[in-house]
Amino acid sequence: MIKHKLITNLSVCLSLLFGSYAFAQKAPTFELPGDNKTINLKKLKGKVVYLDFWASWCAPCRKSFPWMNDMYSRYSDKNFSIIAVNLDASKSDAMKFLRGLPAKFDIAYDPDGIVASKYKLKVMPSSYLIDKNGALVFAHKGYREDDSNEIENKIRKLINSK
Repeated sequence: MIKHKLITNLSVCLSLLFGSYAFAQKAPTFELPGDNKTINLKKLKGKVVYLDFWASWCAPCRKSFPWMNDMYSRYSDKNFSIIAVNLDASKSDAMKFLRGLPAKFDIAYDPDGIVASKYKLKVMPSSYLIDKNGALVFAHKGYREDDSNEIENKIRKLINSK
């Protein structure tokens, strides 16, 4: 009984200790075409990056864009950037979406899903927080308004970190 509790406690401690480092790996770098320029993740080193994968057919994506616009308005002057990577096969589908929900942040296009596969994308939308050193520190599947305060707190904490 005591041995079992000790092993359980040790397992919990190790998972807490190492679980926080689950994303302490470098974010896969990429270079994708954008609307006005090429989007290169390496060039954003020194900034906190919110990387979002979306598609025009994704209903939760429609809800996430106003929130991302708000985050960009609040923090873009504080070394924070948002890159929203579109995965539509046809850019015209993405453009139609953006006419209805214009983005204040950078849009990149990955119609073949090459970058999405580097991030092991499984759900739309999916987002990732990348710290100033280029390390993945947080992943979020889907978009739920209830999670927005938690994500904003993580963004603020990363912006304020050295």
